[in-house]
Amino acid sequence: MVLRLLLLAVGLLELAAPRKMVDFWMDLAAEDGDVELKPWVYSVARIEGAVIVLWVLLRGRGGGHSEAETVDA
Repeated sequence: MVLRLLLLAVGLLELAAPRKMVDFWMDLAAEDGDVELKPWVYSVARIEGAVIVLWVLLRGRGGGHSEAETVDA
């Protein structure tokens, strides 16, 4: 549950401010901080945020049932 909320927050941040998220992570990953990114990187980050949000929301609709319980034997 906590992991889903954390993923939802990350996804929403990537949707709302992809440039800030990518720049933050690139500052952590790069040694000297003078990395130049292609413009499409921010669009892909926004798409990634949308996929994460959709996954978390659709995954949460399961109602707590496992796949074994929903399959008719």
